Amino acid sequence: MALKDKAYYQAIADQLVLPSQAFIDGSFAPAASGAVIRSINPATGETLGTVSHCQPEDVDRAVKAARRVFGAGTWSRCAPEERKAVLLKLANLIRENSDELAVMESIDSGKPIKDCIHEISTEVPNTFQWYAELIDKSFGKIAPTDASACAMIIKEPIGVAGLVLPWNFPLLMAAWKLAPALASGCSAIVKPAEQTSYTALRLAELAAEAGIPAGVLNILPGLGETTGQAIGRHHGIDVVSFTGSTEVGRYFLKYSSESNLKPIGLEMGGKSPFIILGDTKITDDLIDNAVSSAFWNGGQNCSANMRQIVDKKIVEEFTHRVVEKTKKIAVGNPLDPLTELGPMVTLEHRNTVMRYVEAGRTGGADIALDMADAYTSTSDCFVGPSVFTNMTPEMKIAREEIFGPVLGILTVDGMEEALACANNSDYGLHATVFTQDIDKALYMARRLACGTVGINGFTEGDIKTPFGGYKQSGSLARDKGTEAMDQYLQSKTIWINVNQG
Repeated sequence: MALKDKAYYQAIADQLVLPSQAFIDGSFAPAASGAVIRSINPATGETLGTVSHCQPEDVDRAVKAARRVFGAGTWSRCAPEERKAVLLKLANLIRENSDELAVMESIDSGKPIKDCIHEISTEVPNTFQWYAELIDKSFGKIAPTDASACAMIIKEPIGVAGLVLPWNFPLLMAAWKLAPALASGCSAIVKPAEQTSYTALRLAELAAEAGIPAGVLNILPGLGETTGQAIGRHHGIDVVSFTGSTEVGRYFLKYSSESNLKPIGLEMGGKSPFIILGDTKITDDLIDNAVSSAFWNGGQNCSANMRQIVDKKIVEEFTHRVVEKTKKIAVGNPLDPLTELGPMVTLEHRNTVMRYVEAGRTGGADIALDMADAYTSTSDCFVGPSVFTNMTPEMKIAREEIFGPVLGILTVDGMEEALACANNSDYGLHATVFTQDIDKALYMARRLACGTVGINGFTEGDIKTPFGGYKQSGSLARDKGTEAMDQYLQSKTIWINVNQG
């Protein structure tokens, strides 16, 4: 979709009517307690409005609605073609309202409008469309038996799914989880991040317009320690799919163990390596990938390639060109299509990122570019990009997920040292490898302990490829691809004894 100018997006922002209440059982309603959360525009520091802060009683009400409609079979047992038609209509409604949704997400999260437009006009509706098209193309199996039996293996929706979302890609992550959950026939309880609830609430309106029955989709804004914990502990929720920090992911495993042992799908933190082997030619494309992989969405991306592991033969040239490219990143108003780096999502998160920058400044690394404080604004949430060099693997900024615009370069000698350095992490979500040797590329890809490996380009794949992590980056569950459906389906064996008389 072609981008408009800043005035166009500002005009939409000025006319927006922001949803403020939870969506439960087909209608909007305040939290039973009346509690609200204030929503702040991180680019200006101004209050956008408030959203309901749902408590355990609100979660319980939503779960009862979800279980009622699931048991009735209105959605869970309807013809596959019916669910398909509704989700296809929802995909089209998202496309028709994509500018409004993109502006809503930009002012709520601080994401640059050009990124929001791309995600919401293309990736989000395409996700709903892809799973809609999958609904009537998923088949069970017949197990081999002798003539005395027929053994069918079928898939059934698991029930009520709790979907807990992050703030860095609010509507896209909703689509990654909600589309396969709804396609499978589940009812859903969605908790958007408290910092970025608006687009999920607007999605509920579009879903109702598309024909999703009341109770099938419920959107409950709130804090993790209240709404999130209530979802994790509720005995009426059959599965939870969570994207967020590793720290919070541990809590959901605890909640499950202390309640009904519901399965927990986890996609969590990362400290992903960008590896450049010694035979690589330093091209403009490589530098573009290096910079975008680190600074896209302000580094607020679990698969951001912040650890850039470079062979000593080419590290000097690489560093120089990365620094020069990074200097040109446009920091500014997220509603300006020319902006490449907006604010951090909150002042609290900005302060966390700045503590990591300071740890880099004082922790023994060299700083090749220090623009963290370079951008001044009426908001205190902005952090400009930084590039650290001569890092060592044990440094704080080399080990821990920063989730901000801080790129670090580690120098290695040879492929095996690069591989060892890359795998020396508690995380295993993503990696990028650049080399001109396909044998080396495959050798690295097969030995990197992570869920996605991009060769000669930073990529998370597309909707057809599963996304998730190894080690403390995730669980066996995956978002995207046909694999995402596995979170929301359970297998059943039907064994029929055949009368041969």
